[in-house]
Amino acid sequence: MKMEKPDVRQENFRQFLDRLRAEKELTDIRQPVDIRHIATLVDQAETALLFHNVLGYDMPVVSGIIRSRNRAILSMGCASYPEIERRLQQGIDHPIPPKYVETARHKEVIETDGGVDLFRLPVPMSSIHDGAPMITAGVVIAKDPEHGFNSGMYRFMVKERNLTGIDIVTPNNMRLFAQRAYEAGRPCPISISIGTHPFEVMGSGFRAPLGVDEMAIAGGIRGAPVELTMCETIDMPCLADAEIVLEAEILPTGWTQPEGRFAEFTRLMGGLHWNPLVKVKAITRRKDAIYYALHMPWENTWLAAPTRYTAIRRALQNSGVQVKDINVTLGGCGFWHAIVSIRKQAGEGKNALLAALTAQDIKHVVVVDDDIDVFDATDVEWAIATRVQGDKDVIIIPGARAKPLDPSLPVTPPGVVPTGAKVGIDATIGEGIPRERFERIAYAYADRAKIADYVKGKADAAPKSAGHDDRVAAQLAGKILKLIEAEPKYYQEIAEYFADYEFQAVTRALGRLHAEEKLWQDARGRMCVRGSAFAAKPPKSGEE
Repeated sequence: MKMEKPDVRQENFRQFLDRLRAEKELTDIRQPVDIRHIATLVDQAETALLFHNVLGYDMPVVSGIIRSRNRAILSMGCASYPEIERRLQQGIDHPIPPKYVETARHKEVIETDGGVDLFRLPVPMSSIHDGAPMITAGVVIAKDPEHGFNSGMYRFMVKERNLTGIDIVTPNNMRLFAQRAYEAGRPCPISISIGTHPFEVMGSGFRAPLGVDEMAIAGGIRGAPVELTMCETIDMPCLADAEIVLEAEILPTGWTQPEGRFAEFTRLMGGLHWNPLVKVKAITRRKDAIYYALHMPWENTWLAAPTRYTAIRRALQNSGVQVKDINVTLGGCGFWHAIVSIRKQAGEGKNALLAALTAQDIKHVVVVDDDIDVFDATDVEWAIATRVQGDKDVIIIPGARAKPLDPSLPVTPPGVVPTGAKVGIDATIGEGIPRERFERIAYAYADRAKIADYVKGKADAAPKSAGHDDRVAAQLAGKILKLIEAEPKYYQEIAEYFADYEFQAVTRALGRLHAEEKLWQDARGRMCVRGSAFAAKPPKSGEE
């Protein structure tokens, strides 16, 4: 009996974990494990890991649930990685507003005021230079009096029982909300939902325009409304499906508190940042809550990259460029490098570069023709090597807004948004360059001569006519001359046309025509009759 594909539209966090387990993409670790070992164990694992017995804590920890291409595909209910971008685009084009519910499972335990104790949460360290344990998988919802709701994924450095930092050094809507509250001298209330479905993780990770609710985009991605419920101590919604919710306020302290270091998406240790403080007013959780620790860097990358695909594709479409493929590369950390292939018209290589470089924090873009495989690094490098003239095809845009986590930027004072250079490489074939210069090597008979067949003993039949007889060559020369009088032919085409003759007969016949000064070539290198209208003429002095 054929199993029906599960409908993921109503799937919650725990059901997703069950599906990973069924797909052998999650391993249950039931023996006692020191929390200090979790990060390195996840780094070594082929699957996500669920630690049921974390020494010193009464709560299990899961990590690595979207840390591979396959698990990212599963998380979105897709059949392939490119389909994730289409699902995100569906959410952007057809958002579904959230649905509010009265209560939620994460309110089974409610701890407020003196009962708040972040140290009881099993928050692992990530790497050897971390400044402190970091809460990494919180979907943060904030509200601005003028601009409405914003959702995002931010990390929180645990400092005290009820106090953290929040990393918002990058210019974005969350930073704007916190800045406006700070300037007004008031705290900025936020909810932090931990242990949510990847649909909500992806929706919150998309940088939507100001005033657009990312949870509506998450609903569009899911294909059903995201369920929200109101917090207990602040006038803010949170995710009803969450395992744990922190109800908190960004204090109006400004960007004055040290935070970090931390293992970043760049695969490097980030530097010390200066950020505001966050006071946690309440912790609500399930009685049997599972703590989700998002593992850096790859668990951040697989669902972040498609948001860049979407932003780049939209920018290119708005500029009127026909896109074939986009690759936001892993070597560029899923954020900074894009390879774009286009169906080019005159001048569009440069237009495509300028459009793509406006998308989010993209730093370097290479634009190639549609014959280049953007997912093959060798093919892309070959296009750069053979189609680029640096003085014409490399564009450098200085003074553009940059992401503070870029380690190549100079040190900037706290609160100052850094700027850097964007670089575009137009690796398309330039206007006025003959296309035949870029005809790739293609081997004759590749469609029928297969090595596997010959290894198994295949033998070719001998041609009917021998090749060493000069009389045969003379007769064949006349036939070839008649053929190329009508239309020039490549040498291989002639050999194929006269496949009944041994190849030596063809070469002797063509050699005879050459000796008789009847043979020439056209501009594309095909055999033609000397002196005919097809015959190539030698370049004038100074020309190629």
